[in-house]
Amino acid sequence: MSDDLAKLQTDTEAALAAATDPRALDAVRVATLGKSGALTALLKALGTFPPEERKARGAAVNQLKAVLEAAIEARRIELDAAALEARLLAERMDVTLPARPFPPAGPEAGAIHPIARTIEELTAIFGAMGFAVAEGPDIEADWYNFGALNIPDHHPARQDHDTFYVPAGPDGRRPVLRTHTSPVQIRTMITQAPPIRVIVPGRTYRADHDATHSPMFHQVEGLVIDKGITLGHLKGCLIDFLRAFFDIRDLPVRFRSSYFPFTEPSMEVDIGWNRKTGELGKGGDWLEILGSGMVHPKVLANCGIDPREWQGFAFGMGIERITMLKHGIPDLRPFYESDVRWLKHYGTSPLSPATLAEGV
Repeated sequence: MSDDLAKLQTDTEAALAAATDPRALDAVRVATLGKSGALTALLKALGTFPPEERKARGAAVNQLKAVLEAAIEARRIELDAAALEARLLAERMDVTLPARPFPPAGPEAGAIHPIARTIEELTAIFGAMGFAVAEGPDIEADWYNFGALNIPDHHPARQDHDTFYVPAGPDGRRPVLRTHTSPVQIRTMITQAPPIRVIVPGRTYRADHDATHSPMFHQVEGLVIDKGITLGHLKGCLIDFLRAFFDIRDLPVRFRSSYFPFTEPSMEVDIGWNRKTGELGKGGDWLEILGSGMVHPKVLANCGIDPREWQGFAFGMGIERITMLKHGIPDLRPFYESDVRWLKHYGTSPLSPATLAEGV
């Protein structure tokens, strides 16, 4: 190697050793390999050498270029490793420190979502009445979601429920995202012998979206199967629940005849409210709150229960709906927008469990 190439290598290696941060390293790289760098100038000067020397000179310069590029990259790796080590040392956590208080105080404190809180309250109220909680899958077979509930393929009630389907299974029928939690009632009646007393909270899905509807929402249904069950038991159960949930001792409750394929007779349930002010229990207006009825004999028979021996009632309501009414929430959509400010306003403390002693 000629003296000028050897000197360039020595000077570059010294500059690399003196570079202690990425900026200094980049300066060495530009001074050596940049458009105006020392090695680039040597490459440009190859044309001035005699032809017999040009080949050997070019090979030597290219070999030096490869050596310097490797040296620069090796130094970059060293600096990156040193920077990472320094960062790890600076960010090291002392595990011997005492734990932070829980829940944290101030703006960092968490809150229970209003829907989760309502489910806790539902469980507390109906649990005091002797109800257990039942659960089931979100993706349901057509028979559980429709057929067993007295909703055959040709039934017009399907028009409100034909929503989100998934690819067909081995039987050729397409499973559906459940449109209500009623399929869990069917599963319970098939697997559990009467008497039965359960509530079924959970997610449901329908193709609907506006200020008061969502394609995914929560519903709770109740089912009671026993001997000698009458409409009187249904009315007493729902009146007690509504007055406990809304914490209004004399809340007016009205039952109106209606139609559902899976109950007979069927009833809509209204509560008293003031249309102008929105205040519950006041004024002369009525607000529909839930649907109910006596379990249809065909539904009982579909589940292997003899309707001549066993009777029962069922009911269902939207969890978001009763939550909005109880807390004065005007729009359904913020329930799913993960806005921390909204949750701070409507959420409840995780250290405040739902109990009947609180008046729920």
